Amino acid sequence: MKDLTTMSLEELWQLFPIVLKEHDPAYREWYEEERARLSAVWGPRLARISHIGSTAVPGLLAKPTVDILMELDPDVDPREVLDRTLDEGWLAMSGAPTRPVKLVFNKGYTPEGFARKVFHLHVRTPGDWDELYFRDYLIDHPGRARQYAHLKMELKGRYEHDRDAYTQAKGSFIGETTALARAAYPSRHLPRPRG
Repeated sequence: MKDLTTMSLEELWQLFPIVLKEHDPAYREWYEEERARLSAVWGPRLARISHIGSTAVPGLLAKPTVDILMELDPDVDPREVLDRTLDEGWLAMSGAPTRPVKLVFNKGYTPEGFARKVFHLHVRTPGDWDELYFRDYLIDHPGRARQYAHLKMELKGRYEHDRDAYTQAKGSFIGETTALARAAYPSRHLPRPRG
């Protein structure tokens, strides 16, 4: 059996194709379980944690992967973030242990394919992140969310085994929607002073 870390990108894309499913209310429960685990690990150094991505939008067609944005205090050691997250059972996807922290991990990818619960963990320092605005806009504008679902279905047909192309092809829609969201909700997600 192959180790995921030794597989080529093409092999990984075959093993982990783009899968889209109707919204499952259990996604919120999956997020809450992981939020509790991560909060216990990072304690007061956890500045903010958020459920992002399509599974955070009720009713939206989505890859059955719960995306989590975890913002840690700026003074946290990037090497500790990497090592500790790996020790907690996550696999590193991208980024390096440098400042500012910007790492991505996953859980639920196995040599046999997807596990029942799949997660992506985006670890950063506190910021005014686009993903939060995009999520909010789709929640508040169901028509825009339906357009996004239609686009994803169309792109899945073209890029089922090419995650990079699938993600890139969504870029214009995401950028336009995020601009609308930032105009509608100025400064909504600016980090707040702690203490």
